[in-house]
Amino acid sequence: MSQILTISENTKNAIEVLAIEQKAIKDLINDLEKKQSKDFDCAIDILFSCKGRIVVTGMGKSGHIGSKIAATLASTGSPAFFVHPAELAHGDFGMLTSSDVMLALSFSGETDELKKILFPIKRLGIKLISITGNESSTLAQSSDVSLYVKVEKEACPLNLAPTASTTATLALGDAIAVTLMQRKGFTTEDFAKSHPGGSLGKNLIKVKDVMRSDKEIPVVRESTPFNKVLEEINDKKLGFTTVLNSEDELVGSITDGDIRRAYLKAEGEVSSKTALCLMNRSPKIINENDLAASALKIMEDFRISDLIVLNKSRKPVGIVDLKDLLKKGII
Repeated sequence: MSQILTISENTKNAIEVLAIEQKAIKDLINDLEKKQSKDFDCAIDILFSCKGRIVVTGMGKSGHIGSKIAATLASTGSPAFFVHPAELAHGDFGMLTSSDVMLALSFSGETDELKKILFPIKRLGIKLISITGNESSTLAQSSDVSLYVKVEKEACPLNLAPTASTTATLALGDAIAVTLMQRKGFTTEDFAKSHPGGSLGKNLIKVKDVMRSDKEIPVVRESTPFNKVLEEINDKKLGFTTVLNSEDELVGSITDGDIRRAYLKAEGEVSSKTALCLMNRSPKIINENDLAASALKIMEDFRISDLIVLNKSRKPVGIVDLKDLLKKGII
């Protein structure tokens, strides 16, 4: 017999909330497709052309959503910050310039704290974009562009607490941020630069950002005699040396271990050998544009502590050491 699964009242309530919020986003998608495409394009044009910062503001729950939107914009290539509208009216207007763009959030569009700053915004010549649920509101009518988030009802059973409306507003903020990100050609390298202390940014750091310079690379030529190979390994204190051909291309490497093995194999007669005879023709390498995390993976897999870094021409441009990765927090 198949077991009949029963759903608790709590789970039923949760599913209903999610269904209502899902519908709010679906309605927003439909509205963007059929009614607001031009307004959305205009808003993106204004934000893309912004020479200053995108200043996000809103009261209450709209303010909390606005703070997250500002953080998303800032981390995806659009300089932005959140400021409380009441603080704007009490001195924080000094932070703004005519090069900025204001993004104001208010579901009613009649929030007193926002209405009080509309005239100063216009006086400074700041472009105003609003996100509201009331297209006839004071905020909407005062905006250069207004985007509408309309919901049939909130997920709150009393239809009072902002729930579906804030979810849809947050989703629209993400849509704005990601659209700007794509239009600006924001790359993984840019993302890493804006997240220097986070795990996401660390995972995007490239080898060239952590490697030691080419001046620290131990180098010998194919014809270099045994005693000079030893001198180079001892001088650079890395336990190995690269071997280059006449065109400065990497052809091999020689480690302390390679020398010991050659010594045992030749029963001590290695002093007359050149680097070409001693070298390993398949040294572990990595490209300067590869991720530092990839360098760590190679080191872990082969139990080594250094990698030779090459450019596109297979010429050594640096060395990445396990200690370098540790300092950058890659490990």
